[in-house]
Amino acid sequence: QVQLVESGGGLVQPGGSLRLSCAASGSIFSINTMGWHRQAPGKEREWVATITSNMDTNYVDSVKGRFTISRDNTKNMVYLQMNSLKPEDTAVYYCNAEIRTRSRIYSTSTYWGQGTQVTVSA
Repeated sequence: QVQLVESGGGLVQPGGSLRLSCAASGSIFSINTMGWHRQAPGKEREWVATITSNMDTNYVDSVKGRFTISRDNTKNMVYLQMNSLKPEDTAVYYCNAEIRTRSRIYSTSTYWGQGTQVTVSA
C-alpha cells in the first residue's frame, strides 16, 4: 500500500556533502512526522533527525550544525542535506514516516524505506 524509497547515498570524502532523498508513495491520506535513522556496521540503528508536519525539526547532537532535514509535502518527500561529513557518519541511512492511509485515516502507521548506503572515506 505504501512504499518509501531512499536515494542519494554514495561514497564521499571527509568534509564532503551528500543529499539524501526519500519518496513516499501509495495510498496516502496524510503524513505526520518524517525522519531519518542510520545504522553503522556492528551497531544498533540510531535516530538522526525528524521533521513534523509543522516543519519543526530535531537532530541528534552528533549531526547538529552539519545536517539539515527538510520536506516537500506536495511531493510526499523528505530530504537530508549532509555537510562536513565525517568517517563516523558512515552507515546505511533509512527514512521513516508516520502515515495515515486512505483505508485507515483515523490511525497512523510507521513505514520504513529499504535504506541507502553512505560511506565517508578518503
